[in-house]
Amino acid sequence: MTAAVMGIDSSTQSCTVELRHAGTGHLLSSGRAPHPTTRPPVSEQHPQDWWDALVLASRAAIAALEEPVEVVGVSVGAQCHGLVATDRDGRLIRPAKLWNDTTSGPQARAMLADRGAPWWAEQVGLLPSAAITISKLAWLAEHEPDAIPRIDRLHVPHDWLTFRLTGRHVTDRSDASGTGYYSSDTGRWRPDLLQEFVGERDWSGALPQVLGPEESAGRVTDEAAAALGITAGAVVGPGGGDQHLAAQGIGLQPGDCAYSLGTSGVVLASSDTPVHDTTGEIDGVADVTGRWLPLVCTLNATKVTDTVARLLDVDHATLGDLALAAPVTPDRPVLAAYLDGERSPRLPEARGMLSGLAGDLSREQLALAAFEGVVLGLWRGARRMLEFGVPDHGRAIVLGGGARSPAYRQVVADLSGRDTITVDAPEATARGAAIQAAALVHGESVAAMTRHWAPETVTVTTPRDDRATGLVDRYQRLAAVQADGTTF
Repeated sequence: MTAAVMGIDSSTQSCTVELRHAGTGHLLSSGRAPHPTTRPPVSEQHPQDWWDALVLASRAAIAALEEPVEVVGVSVGAQCHGLVATDRDGRLIRPAKLWNDTTSGPQARAMLADRGAPWWAEQVGLLPSAAITISKLAWLAEHEPDAIPRIDRLHVPHDWLTFRLTGRHVTDRSDASGTGYYSSDTGRWRPDLLQEFVGERDWSGALPQVLGPEESAGRVTDEAAAALGITAGAVVGPGGGDQHLAAQGIGLQPGDCAYSLGTSGVVLASSDTPVHDTTGEIDGVADVTGRWLPLVCTLNATKVTDTVARLLDVDHATLGDLALAAPVTPDRPVLAAYLDGERSPRLPEARGMLSGLAGDLSREQLALAAFEGVVLGLWRGARRMLEFGVPDHGRAIVLGGGARSPAYRQVVADLSGRDTITVDAPEATARGAAIQAAALVHGESVAAMTRHWAPETVTVTTPRDDRATGLVDRYQRLAAVQADGTTF
């Protein structure tokens, strides 16, 4: 029977499962199942919905196989930062607060004011924001204080699903370093920060064991295997955050810069050393190979083009056609695309602004402004990482749902000034999770397996001359207005 590995991507909107040949990485089948979604400012989900979607997606992938396989390895990637708290009986204490829940902005600002940006950047690699887990715990302590003493285990989404698979309370360094109470430099939890900003109690026992890149999280239990429709006993990888495993799924190498376009937007690169950005724009997190993955995350990506498509009453393909047909004038409209506040820059209560309107405003110009507004937010992050010496001499890779759009690919090429590629990894996080599982099965490093399974290039988009002329400066000025707190 063919040996296969299962890569899992539990995202904000759905769960995707890929079954790949354990030796070659060839895609054997896939399955997908949605789960209920929500929007800021209060963005919460029931973790049981993630598990139910995983079960459906796994069974769909099994049903789509042309011949039976033996699943010998499994790994989970999932949305980062979300707060999942369980009691001593393993029961969920409340719904999970997600990465894009912005209600803990006041708590994050208080933590930042208490210690200062340089301290947080040096100690944990990122600054408190409404996105990260520690601010959500501080919100819980203030608004639902009775929940704090009930917490027996703290999880983020991927390690809660790993717990459901194996019964072990473990995580990996990539997702741990996005909590705000873990130092990616030293590889240690910081329970002292939880004591200071959440509540006086012994937090050490509530924190999961942090596994190395090639350490096993355990094996799939009989109960979990029966639910998923596979044989029990498959080895389970340490898992990781969705963007971290997506980096492996696309074959990210040192020097490459990746633009991820999904519900959120992320620009990321690989680094041999950690990054400490006192402005908080760059999250200096760890990756899933033992290196670091500095990244800048924006809250507003494809939701922006979704919104403009709805306003213009067109589908996504037509919106892209409109954008590519827009006249490129130096004074064309520019959008600060802060529809749900923003994470980078740190403006959780901001609103979007469209500037440069004139009497000849067209549907084409509005469509182009939507795509450019999203990409300009990521361009800002890429330039910030360059200031910290993160290498940027390799490929520009676009991934995520937005990568299917020729308009997004063209705008990334135009604004970055580089040939932009997509690779054969449409479900990059699930593919990266499968790579991790295969590395564990074969006793190889994740980095070596990533090179071995490097995906082929699918599209190459060449930048068009002078597309960014004047636009970048005007976007910077518009973003500066928002940063001053001006509202209209």
